[in-house]
Amino acid sequence: MEIESTLPMTTATLSRQTGAALWRNVALPILAILAALLVGALMLALSGFNVAAAYSALWNGIFGNARNLGEAMLRATPLILIGAGIAIAFRCGIWNIGAEGQFYMGAAAGALIGLTAGDLPVWLSIPTALLAGALCGGLWAAIAGWLKVRLGLNEVVTTIMLNYIAIGIAGYLVTGPMQEASRYNPQTDEIAAGMVLPRLLPGMRVHAGFLLALILPVLAALLLFRTPRGFALRAVGFNPEAAQHAGINVNRQYVLAISLSGATAGIAGTVEVLGVIGRLYENISPGYGFTGIAVSLLAANHPIGTIFSGLLFGALTTGAELMQLTAKIPSAMTFILQGLIIAFLVSFRAMQGRGWRRG
Repeated sequence: MEIESTLPMTTATLSRQTGAALWRNVALPILAILAALLVGALMLALSGFNVAAAYSALWNGIFGNARNLGEAMLRATPLILIGAGIAIAFRCGIWNIGAEGQFYMGAAAGALIGLTAGDLPVWLSIPTALLAGALCGGLWAAIAGWLKVRLGLNEVVTTIMLNYIAIGIAGYLVTGPMQEASRYNPQTDEIAAGMVLPRLLPGMRVHAGFLLALILPVLAALLLFRTPRGFALRAVGFNPEAAQHAGINVNRQYVLAISLSGATAGIAGTVEVLGVIGRLYENISPGYGFTGIAVSLLAANHPIGTIFSGLLFGALTTGAELMQLTAKIPSAMTFILQGLIIAFLVSFRAMQGRGWRRG
């Protein structure tokens, strides 16, 4: 059944809406980034640091050479994958704060396949690991979806609690049944050599997972904006009561959206194991699941936008390392800049919303 109806719309109205969307999705994030850099410069100056030297080091840490650019792409890979999935959940109006735990479950699944499926052909073993990561991340997220639709539990609370459980499960695995043969460190043995994702360019660590991070957001956008299922997901996020009256099963969309979101986070965990680390260990994530939320918000919850916002956050992380080494700027400045970007973005959008209401 065709759900989406067409509404009469004048050219002037369409033009205004298109312009507003462009401003909201493109101009506001750029303005938020510039404002964050300006406030960051002020903080550095007041702290006695050389602002020019700091930002020059930040720039060189990203674009100084091909290796630095490759590192930024490497750091962006899990953020893009997670952010694209978070965008699906947020578009449906369900708040998945559990990508961190879903990342851990995907990493555990990827490590398990990586340790046991090395004798399979590459064309089969690596897709199997990615599928296992997606299933584990998706099923872990589906728990929160089920608790929401069946028991009415708030998904913000349940996904946060599931984060801690997932991290605890990973810790148990690397100190128990999956611990390395030497039993010395809380980690697994290295995955089979045939399970390692190939490097994209010689001398650089960026791997084939980055290509997946470019493809998956496009697929997510096609799902959301070019399919009846995607329209149902967005309709629920826009107005669940109206969607229910239109014949959409709201609870089913909630569970589907958060499951898809968890699946992408699980893939990110698997990619991190197969492409970067080569094993599972405690505290494998430096907070990718939470940063992925910021990546989605900066992209206005548009999956394709997460490619650019993910690259930005990955670049900030990479550039901050050189900024710390050469300009002696504390690495915490990276997190401050990330927080400022989101704070300014939320503030600008709130001010814009008030302006619309007055109009």
